[in-house]
Amino acid sequence: MRDKVLVTRKLPGEAVEGLKKEFEVVLNPHDRDLSYEEMSRMAVGCSGVLSMLSNRIDKGFIEKNPGLKVISNYAVGYNNIDLETASRHGIVVTNTPGVLTETTADLAWALIMACARRIVEADRFMRQGGFTGWAPELFPGEDVYGKTLGIVGMGRIGAAVARRSAGFSMKVTYCSRTPKPELEKELGAQAVELDTLMAGADFVSIHTPLAPETRHLIDRRRIALMKPTAFLINTARGPVVDEAALVEALSRRRIAGAGFDVYEHEPDLHPGLAELPNTVLLPHIGSGSKATRVRMAQMAADNLTAVLAGEAPPNPVKLPE
Repeated sequence: MRDKVLVTRKLPGEAVEGLKKEFEVVLNPHDRDLSYEEMSRMAVGCSGVLSMLSNRIDKGFIEKNPGLKVISNYAVGYNNIDLETASRHGIVVTNTPGVLTETTADLAWALIMACARRIVEADRFMRQGGFTGWAPELFPGEDVYGKTLGIVGMGRIGAAVARRSAGFSMKVTYCSRTPKPELEKELGAQAVELDTLMAGADFVSIHTPLAPETRHLIDRRRIALMKPTAFLINTARGPVVDEAALVEALSRRRIAGAGFDVYEHEPDLHPGLAELPNTVLLPHIGSGSKATRVRMAQMAADNLTAVLAGEAPPNPVKLPE
């Protein structure tokens, strides 16, 4: 009898067709996330789940599905999965690291440029018929060239964002759990404490994973350290930033602006955030190039297939002892 697997969202490319050749595939028929209850019902009897970051796979879900052998997350992050319970039940958890590094770094830079030069505001102004001719004070923004870029979390994506700054002759400061001597040598990057980074950077770009110690890492006190001309960019995880404090700072122009691709209570925004003109808000499209999304799907499928074939997956997540 073939293993049964649940794929919780339609995937780009041919990954699902490949899975169907090996397994009995239960596929989400909707163009939306499954509810927790729907996912629980559809997972009954499954040996594997190919999940999205938006799917909550908690203790209750895992214990109701004792036949689970693998949870293959279609994401780099895995804060949606109860790793401790998965470990206790001998379930292998996998993710898709590396594949979206450059694509997400590109998007972080799109947000930096859009915020600095007020691209979204100017586009809206143009479409609404507001442009009647060039004027010296029409949408003045901030320069990027020669400014200071602060990287919070110098992992793969943070490093890729930092490397792109060389073309803009930027000074790079960073805060990371581990020193990065190769980047310090390559870019002249300087390791600093987080408070120092927040106070000195013109652009603060967040690339840290979500963990208990990073929830609200960028809180009201740290936002208050930023320059009034500085911008906060987040393509990591929404709850790293206290969104209420961010809205307050932006509405009072204590900082110049923010560019976000992720949100604290995603997909909902904190009240008032959408109305602020000094923001660029994207719908979690950091990995959203066609090629990257297809590669992610294939990686997730390969991880799931390997485990159910009794092999080591290419991209296991280290589970707690």
